[in-house]
Parts: sequence; C-alpha cells; structure tokens
Amino acid sequence: MNEHVKSAGKCPVAHGSNTATGNSVAAWWPNALNLDILHQHDAKTNPLGKDFNYREELKKLDVEALKADLRALILDSQDWWPADWGSYVGMMARVTWHAAGSYRVGDGRGGANTGNQRFAPLNSWPDNVNTDKGRRLLWPIKKKYGNKISWADLIALAGTIAYEVAGLKTFGFAFGREDIWHPEKDIYWGEEKVWLAPSDGRYGDVTKPETLDNPLAAVQMGLIYVNPEGVNGKSDPLATAAQMRETFARMGMNDEETVALTAGGHTIGKSHGNGIAANLSPDPEAASPEFQGLGWINTQGRGIGRDTLVSGIEGAWTSEPTKWDNGFFKMLFGHEWHLVKSPAGAHQWEPISIAEEDRPVDVEDPSIRQNPIMTDADMALRVDPIYREISLKFRDDQDYFSDVFARAWFKLTHRDVGPKSRYFGPDVPAEDLIWQDPIPAGRTDYDVKAVKAKIAASGLSVSELVATAWDSARTFRGSDYRGGANGARIRLAPQKDWEGNEPARLAKVLSILEPIAAETGASIADVIVLGGNLGVEQAAKAAGFDIEVAFAPGRGDATAEQTDVDSFAVLEPLADGFRNFQKKDYVVSPEELLLDRAQLLGLTAPEVTVLIGGLRVIGANYDGSKQGVFTENVGALSTDFFTTLTDMAYTWIPTGRNSYDIRDRKTGTTRYTASRVDLVLGSNSILRAYVEVYAQDDNKQKFVRDFVSAWVKVMNADRFDIA
Repeated sequence: MNEHVKSAGKCPVAHGSNTATGNSVAAWWPNALNLDILHQHDAKTNPLGKDFNYREELKKLDVEALKADLRALILDSQDWWPADWGSYVGMMARVTWHAAGSYRVGDGRGGANTGNQRFAPLNSWPDNVNTDKGRRLLWPIKKKYGNKISWADLIALAGTIAYEVAGLKTFGFAFGREDIWHPEKDIYWGEEKVWLAPSDGRYGDVTKPETLDNPLAAVQMGLIYVNPEGVNGKSDPLATAAQMRETFARMGMNDEETVALTAGGHTIGKSHGNGIAANLSPDPEAASPEFQGLGWINTQGRGIGRDTLVSGIEGAWTSEPTKWDNGFFKMLFGHEWHLVKSPAGAHQWEPISIAEEDRPVDVEDPSIRQNPIMTDADMALRVDPIYREISLKFRDDQDYFSDVFARAWFKLTHRDVGPKSRYFGPDVPAEDLIWQDPIPAGRTDYDVKAVKAKIAASGLSVSELVATAWDSARTFRGSDYRGGANGARIRLAPQKDWEGNEPARLAKVLSILEPIAAETGASIADVIVLGGNLGVEQAAKAAGFDIEVAFAPGRGDATAEQTDVDSFAVLEPLADGFRNFQKKDYVVSPEELLLDRAQLLGLTAPEVTVLIGGLRVIGANYDGSKQGVFTENVGALSTDFFTTLTDMAYTWIPTGRNSYDIRDRKTGTTRYTASRVDLVLGSNSILRAYVEVYAQDDNKQKFVRDFVSAWVKVMNADRFDIA
C-alpha cells in the first residue's frame, strides 16, 4: 500500500504535546519537585531583549502628554464599549484597583507591579470580568508610547488619572514597574479547582477570618478581596466586616484605609448586573480565536451600556457617579436599606425610600433614574462599630476623607513597587512613608580594607560571620522588593528576636561588629555584609583558593522609628533550607519551602545548588546542626558536599520525617546525617545534574567562583542603586 495513503486522515501534529492538554512530566510524576518556579521569567520570553533598559526608556517619556492622552480617553466614549455616563472613570479605576488589589503582604506576591493582569489566571478571574475591555481601551495609548511605558505602569496610572478627572487631588505617582511576559506560575491563589467555590476550604473556620490560609488574602478563588454579596454569598454585613478586616490587613491596610478604599472605590462608577450570566461567552483564556483575547461577551441582545453584566450586582452607589465627593457616605447613612435581587439574580441592598432627585441617572438616558445600591461590604461600613465611626468622620469631613483615600490609593498602587529608591518620575511624593521601609543613605568614603582588618582580628568565626550576613540578606523578597541586608534591620525588633536568626549568636556577633562600624564610619549594614564576605574569602583560602568577594559600600542603617514592626513580622523565615532551618513541621515539604525562598531571592536552580553545598561545608547551618555537613574539613569552601552525595560507598536511610543517616555500605556505620533538602539535590534529576558538575575533579575552582557569584547576588539583592 502507498505510504501516503496509509497515513491519510492522520494529523501530522502530536496533539497536546506542547499544550496544556498534553501529559507533561509533572502530569506523569505529580509528586516530583518542580523547579519551574526558579526559571519562569527566563530572558528568552522577553521580546524586548536582554539589553532593554526600561529606566532609560522612561527618561524619554513625555509624562504630561501621556496624562493628557489618558484624560482624553477617559472622556471619549467608544461605540464598541460605551462608557457609563460618557466617562470611563469607573472602569479605569476598577482596572487599576483589581490589578493592585491582588497584592498580599504574606509573601509580597500579586499586585500591579508586573502587569500580570494581562495573563492567566488574573485575566480570567470572575472578579475581573471586563477588565479586558479596559486594557483594550488603553491599547492605543500603549501603542503610541511603546517601550517608554510598560503595561504595568500604564494600568496603575490609568486609575490614578481617572480619580483626578473625577476631581480628587491625588497623592502622587511613581513609574518603574517592568512587565512580565507570561503567567506567574509561582503564586499560590488557593487549592480550589472551581471559581468562586465556597470559602470554607481556605479557612480553618470560616467564622474566624484569622484562620484564612496563609498567604492568601481574598476570601474565595477568583475574587480580589471579599464577596460583595456576603460570606459565601449569604448576606451578613457584620460577618462581611470581619472578613474585610482580615483580608485588607493581609493587603497591608488598616481600618481607616479599608474604609477609605471601599468607599472611595464606590464613589465613582457603578456595578453591572443587567443581564444573564449564562449568555456570556467564556473568559478570555478560554474563548475561541474569533474573540481575539476578549472574554465575557454577551451573545444575546446588546450586552453593552445599560445591559452590561459584570458582577451581577446592578447600580451606582452615588447620585453623581463620575464625581469625586462624599456622596457615598451621605447615601449610606441617609437612607434605610433592604435586601433585594438584581436583574441577574445577585443579592444587593437598595433604599426603602429615596427622593427622585437623589437617584443616579441611567448610564445612557439621563431622563431615566435608577435606584442606588450597596453591597454587603458597603453595609459593613455602616454596621461595624469601628468602620461606622470612621465612616461618619469621613462623611462630615470631605477634605479628610479625600486625603486619607489619596494616600491609601497611593499605597495600594505602590505597595509592591518596593522602596522609594525604585520610584521614577516627576510626581514622586517627597514624603517618606513608613510602609516604604525607609533607609538613610549610607557612606562610601570609609576605608574598606581597614574595616576588614578589624573584622579579621575580632575573633569571630567563619560560620558566625557567614551566618549573620546570610540571615541579614535572606529576608529580601523580589515579589515586592522588601527586606534584604540594606538597613541592617536584623539588629532591630522584630528581626533580632526571630528564632531563625539565633538571637544569642546574633547578639554576640553584633556586639563585636557594631563598635567596628562606629570606629570606622561604616554602616553596620555594610560591616555585616563585609564580615560575611570575609568569611567566604577565608573559607575559600582554606580550600586552596585566593579570591576576593566583590563588595559595594553604601548601605544605610534604619532606625526603630523607620521600622514598622508589625509589617516586618511577615518577613520572618519560618524555614530556610540554605541553613537547614525549619521552625516546625509544615504540610508543605522542606524542599518546596526552599524553592519558595529561592524564588523570592531571585535565584536559579544552579545557584541554589551551589549555595547549599557551600554553606554546608562552611558550617553555616542553623544552631550548628551537622545535617548535610558532608565533610571532615568544616570551614573550607570545598566540593566535599557534592562528592559525598554522589559517592556510592554510602546508603541513605530515613530516620524521621526530615532526617536521614548516611551510612557506610560495608560497615553500616553512620558517617553523616542529612535533611530532605540535602538529599533532594541528589534525588531530583535536574538538581543532581548540577551536583555532578561540582563533584567533578576539574571543577573545584569553578565551584568557588560560582558560590561567590551567587553569594554576592544575595548580598546585593536589595541594592537598587547599583543594579
């Protein structure tokens, strides 16, 4: 038979082999350690190339022209997606709110900093319905300004300009957010497999909001914060208030900021629920090609204007929804409310009676007036005693409300941008804010060699110097650019008392290093890092290699007054596989906790491998633990960890949940002990490939160089001035 005829009807493409439906390695072996979290933003995915410098492009941006274009857009209703009352102030505020509002302090992930709203899952969250339309409206402006403005910055700026158009005096704005180019697979949004599944699964007890699974903030899968219809969709404003307090706290907001953001968010715009959800097309990620990246298109009737469906709740909150005022509070406290259903069947609150002139006009026909509405979250501001007191104060003092909201909005949109040193642009506020983790400028004019000489003569051991520097630097989070060695907050509360920092050892080391800093004019932050560098150099020399660890002076020392103790508490390392530390047993495995910390530090899998191997032989384990210290020459930066791990003269015997014996095959004698983190480097096929590189006889010098490079990367992770 003709071979061509035999294959007729068969598709030449291997179906699913390169799509989400294929059986990937993770699908075949779901329990295998997945290292993708460490390499998800590979430079190969960035179409702008490795030499692209966003900061340099920002210098070319005409900021005033950009803002003028945004103002014009907001007042230019488009036929394909008409603006409510001819103004996109509500839509643009919502696009920004829902980008920034995904941030949570627990791990610093989410937020508007990366432009992640363009990708799954955020682009298709139920709570983000029609934000795709807002971004598409912004496209002509992005197209015009090109590389000079990132999507992340444009999305954050759009809502800020919307509030200015509405009449608010905003607090300021900073550029500097760089775009990512594919979904952030590292972010844990919850275990639910169904959108808007009942929230019970993410709480230990849904009636106790503080039992919400860490590091989550939103109450249900697919929501930004709380359910507007009530806890699990059941109206109960007091219960909703309790969830709001916990959820907004996990977004970094206090009670006053929570009230201001809730009320301010509902002062402009409206909620949309005039339709039937069953008539909507799939979300953007699931929609077929002809939708061109748009989702939730109403396949029946107009589906735009007054017939738009978003949350299912239908109506505006104020009499003048395109104007910044305190009409929200006047409406909330000026009427009695009862629970009704929207045209889409959602629970919402409407006034029992209201004067015709107080009702907002229809979005398309000003001769028609509609009832205002309140959500369960809005009613929470009326019934919760603390929220009520704040709300009444805002009602009676519009200027105060405006100032608190403007500051809270700035915080919401900049919380994940990092310290003020990363801000860019003409509208950066001069005021230093406590949540920005301010750090005074450090000196660079001191004698570095003299400082190193004093540290060398101090009597501190290699392990003490290295462990202290590591503990100071390891708090850095690339998710929101907090933490790190700069500021030397390791000497302040709460960090000085963290179990993982070994307070007794830390106090001893600081008591010796602080006088050196005072004598030489160096900051204690610099002296801590310089001490760690010296320890690494001494360990390398003990292994037979002379190498100088790169050092950049200029770190400053933060004060207790510049440190928000409660805010910094979330940075406490509950596990650090690099030092074989774990505060207690967790459901998540030690190796998964290791990857989470490594990703926040911006490390790759090879860097993780080399750092663990080096820190073990240096003797930098927590509390002097011998787990993973596979060497007889502790303190020398040797490849002994890798050669032992690959030596078949040994067997590896489990002795506990996170402990193993390394025994001689012939005698059965226990030679070393290990943790899961130690052994995963030999059991995971990818990590073992890296281990084998450093176990080779010809790569001893390469190991030292690679360790030093990775070490410097961690020490300088928060040095945005030298990046």
